[in-house]
Amino acid sequence: MGILDEWRHCPRCGGALRSGPGNVVCEACGYTFWANPIPGSQALVERDGRVLLGRRRFEPSAGLWDLPGGFVDEQEHPLDALHRELREETGLEIEPTEFLGIWMQGYDGRTVLCLTWLAAPTGGEEQAGDDLVELRWFGPDELPAPDELAFETFVEILSLWRGRQQHA
Repeated sequence: MGILDEWRHCPRCGGALRSGPGNVVCEACGYTFWANPIPGSQALVERDGRVLLGRRRFEPSAGLWDLPGGFVDEQEHPLDALHRELREETGLEIEPTEFLGIWMQGYDGRTVLCLTWLAAPTGGEEQAGDDLVELRWFGPDELPAPDELAFETFVEILSLWRGRQQHA
């Protein structure tokens, strides 16, 4: 299901909407709304061969382990969002060390374009905040089971990280 699937009326003028490929078009004012993914920035924060995960406070996936990060605000650069979100959720200042990749993740009826970095802590006071209730460092052989992870893409991301640790 996509974000526009349940839209029936134009948020600009209230007119009826006609579905198109990946969009809806208002029959009254002609405006086209596109079903684009929402950008998010997240990080695998590494220290001493361990990675930092946080336990989610809210749904979706409350109580499960999450990568620190969040949504990119409009007009915000993804790296600025990464720094902001990590500070809000972990209390840490970080330095991105490598861009790890992009994953597409379903989230509450939307799709998030997850921009994922490796990062190192550079300062701050480690403390769970904002959307997280707990922080914990995990070694490659201590990672949570797949059913303890908040989102299915984390299985691949953490497997990639684990493999890199074992070859380091």
